Amino acid sequence: MISYSSENVKFPAIKRRETTAWIKKVAATYQKKIGEVGYLFCDDEHILEVNREYLGHDYYTDIITFDYCEDDVLNGDLVISLDTVRSNAELFNKPYDEELHRVIIHGILHLCGINDKGPGEREIMEAAENRALSLR
Repeated sequence: MISYSSENVKFPAIKRRETTAWIKKVAATYQKKIGEVGYLFCDDEHILEVNREYLGHDYYTDIITFDYCEDDVLNGDLVISLDTVRSNAELFNKPYDEELHRVIIHGILHLCGINDKGPGEREIMEAAENRALSLR
């Protein structure tokens, strides 16, 4: 089950059923099933608080992924700052909707085992995001 909620922000204009079906389709391409996945859309201040409290990081980010996966079942909590998504859309000259969906699937790709911090991993993640976006 995929749940969506928001805190301190207006809920984004996403089509929940379509988005859920798309997420499941992407997960299936990695031979994964969706267990319990929760999305929390929030503002920069909330994600900064989460980043400080749980990760010891003192900076804003677009998404924080908490991974509770078991075998091939994806379980996790994904915290997304809509403020940073909006800023990044402007920075990269992308439509807000596209950037939001990129971040939504970015967290799922992390749960599927794709990393983006090591050498060459960012390019692998970006390619995976682009493939996933093409499935929308």
